[in-house]
Amino acid sequence: MALQAGEKIQELRVTPDRYLPHRYAGASGDFNPIHQDEEFARAAGMGGVFAHGMLTMGFVAQALTDWAGAGTVRKLAVRFAALVRLKDTVTCTGRVVARSSKDDIHLVELEVWAENQRGEKVVTGRATLALPTRG
Repeated sequence: MALQAGEKIQELRVTPDRYLPHRYAGASGDFNPIHQDEEFARAAGMGGVFAHGMLTMGFVAQALTDWAGAGTVRKLAVRFAALVRLKDTVTCTGRVVARSSKDDIHLVELEVWAENQRGEKVVTGRATLALPTRG
């Protein structure tokens, strides 16, 4: 069965814990204390630490590769809409908006987003995936 416009991808749910910003900082090299030091983040007017935006974008990318497989994401563009607080539950998903084929490459355009447990979108965007032909 072919993908249809409006079809949703499998959801990915993630709950960042207090250690995740430290692990992500080590992997990314982004050691901004606003993501790790509660006192610093509060003094900066942020109400406490929060997850790196690129970490949340990575969750969206993981949802895409969990659904379509490694190596399928051709383009991912997002807008960061809200902060992800530690212990928020983030649900990442997407919806097929268009399909096309060119030179035997089957492309799928998706609207993608991540939202917290209150239903607030924290990331919104678009993605293009190249899917293999099903035999």
